[in-house]
Amino acid sequence: MSRRGPGGGEVDAPEPAEVGWGSAPAPMQDPAPVSVQDPAPAVMQDRALVPVVGAVPGSSRAAAGPGSPAGTAGNDPEGSGRPAQVHASQRDEPMRLGVIDIGSNTVHLLVVDAHRGGQPQPAASVRIPLRLVELLDGEGRLADNGERALTACIHELRTHAQNLNVVDLVAFATSAVREAPDGDDVLARVRADTGLAVTVLPGEAEARLTFLAVRRWFGWSAGRLLALDIGGGSLEIGAGMHEDPDVVASLPLGASRLTRNWLGENDPPKRSELNALRRYVRAQIAPVVGSLYHVGEPTRAVATSKTFRSLARIAGAAPYGRGTFVRRSLRRADLAEVTARVCRMSAQERAALPGVSASRAGQLVAGAVVASEALDLFNLDEVEICPWALREGVILRRLDQLTSGLDGPRALPPVGGV
Repeated sequence: MSRRGPGGGEVDAPEPAEVGWGSAPAPMQDPAPVSVQDPAPAVMQDRALVPVVGAVPGSSRAAAGPGSPAGTAGNDPEGSGRPAQVHASQRDEPMRLGVIDIGSNTVHLLVVDAHRGGQPQPAASVRIPLRLVELLDGEGRLADNGERALTACIHELRTHAQNLNVVDLVAFATSAVREAPDGDDVLARVRADTGLAVTVLPGEAEARLTFLAVRRWFGWSAGRLLALDIGGGSLEIGAGMHEDPDVVASLPLGASRLTRNWLGENDPPKRSELNALRRYVRAQIAPVVGSLYHVGEPTRAVATSKTFRSLARIAGAAPYGRGTFVRRSLRRADLAEVTARVCRMSAQERAALPGVSASRAGQLVAGAVVASEALDLFNLDEVEICPWALREGVILRRLDQLTSGLDGPRALPPVGGV
């Protein structure tokens, strides 16, 4: 990277191998890796659900810092109030771990086989395009519709986790639930109904865990990293030399949020709408740019998230079906051309572009504006696309906890507390 001074019921991917965990061997003795196409939440409510055993005590909205992405709840099979511990002889054995990511657009179950000192290998990836942000009412509340859809979705994914023999399952939610005034109450009822506690990640924890995933992917030889991640509700930024970033920021610049708040009903958007959006985005990012001078210029700039991957594909990056170890990057000059191009297209036309799914086409313009302005303000000539992001960061942190003996596996909880 060079710089010049300061400055869904469907697989939510148009191409295979969307999850960037490298090539996976056969996962232990369990079902083969799958990507599952799920029905809409209204249909899922009619399915017969298989109960599972175990219990997960603890708060549904435990504060989660960079060392505790899934809260403090642990498996307590004897009812003693103490978490079960992993015996030292078991820490190097493969474990099947699962994480449920409740995002603004998609709820995603990622299942991996992992052990201490090894690269986590994918076992399954299930995406449900819940579009939770579109179910919020005028006050940003989840209300009855959002709660019912989320509850059905959690039931569906925990059943997948059970069928895949997951031994440790954690769930977290990001900005849509975090900012909902009724988020605490909804998650309490979701836990009572599904048996699964969902932790709400603070924005900075998102940025820190994403940065952890980027650091583990590129290693120490990458030097000082700058990581950018565009989600549905927020833009996460992290920079530093270590696994925990020295500079971290979470800004309200998610692609779904900006599309809803700034681009109105026009498709494609008006030039005046785009100009106003660009001014707002720059005003949000600019204060973070100055904070980087205190930690030094990054030696490598990295971008994660579906938005950046789609933009890189449009600009000519290799299809993701070719594998995760193929180097993919996005140059600022190419991004400027792609942004100008997609801003002139309708959502239907954008959905026909390489790397763009129909469910994401509507928010691609806002995502492209954020990406373009971020590279311009940070004066980055190029960003490298990292296949790991927040979910992988949560898995990696959880694996650290399990293999260090700080916690024991969390068995899948019973349905409705029975």
